[in-house]
Amino acid sequence: MFRSPGPIAVQVGPLTIRWYGLLMATAMALGLWLAYRDARRRGEDPESLLKAAELALLGALVGARLYYVAFNLDYYSQFPAKILAVWEGGLAIHGGLIGGLLVGGGYAWRRGLPVRVYTDIVAPSLALGQGIGRWGNFFNEEAFGTPTSLPWKLYISPPHRPLIYAQDEFFHPAFLYESLWDVAVFGLLAWLFRARVARAPGALFLTYLGLYSAGRFFTEAIRTDPLMLGPLRVAQLVSLLGVAVALAAVPLMLRRARPAA
Repeated sequence: MFRSPGPIAVQVGPLTIRWYGLLMATAMALGLWLAYRDARRRGEDPESLLKAAELALLGALVGARLYYVAFNLDYYSQFPAKILAVWEGGLAIHGGLIGGLLVGGGYAWRRGLPVRVYTDIVAPSLALGQGIGRWGNFFNEEAFGTPTSLPWKLYISPPHRPLIYAQDEFFHPAFLYESLWDVAVFGLLAWLFRARVARAPGALFLTYLGLYSAGRFFTEAIRTDPLMLGPLRVAQLVSLLGVAVALAAVPLMLRRARPAA
């Protein structure tokens, strides 16, 4: 059994540093460093890649927040000031991917940079960054699953429990399951798939999309705070789409990139 020590990492007078923000900053910095190294290894200009990646991060933050807010309009229409309170959590990864691709990919495309190569370079960083960032959910006591009595159960304090589970104390650490899966995806991309799909630019990113989506589909099934579209869990629908795109597109891209016999 384990429990969150609280959302605040350091507080000195009016200065407050929250775990959520600290972990997000760490994930971004590490992701940019890994992408820089891979760009140099591939013979790409790392400075151009970093510029596109930095813009993609800004787009991702905005996209992740707007996506989350869009599916929680009932709450944010009552408390509009909370829309900017990203330190309290509420960043949707699928929205972040859309925003990052639109802004960072749009910049690279307009500058004539290799967009698909860039997406392959950042794919492992995305997986690792998500694995690190998920721990922000632990400190904020969010993104947990249904009640459980398993040895790795997570204690959730009463103010953070859904009303339907108000009498339950221990829950599945869904954030942990997804974090472990994301780290595993990072390993698969960096040490197994990167060389195998190198001949088809864009294939590594789609492999990331498929692998991440497969894990997210299952962790989303046990979460108590999913984003909903009527009776449907939005993340599961998007995850199914991500898996389908990867299964259809990656083999096709590899066949088209196969050298002529």
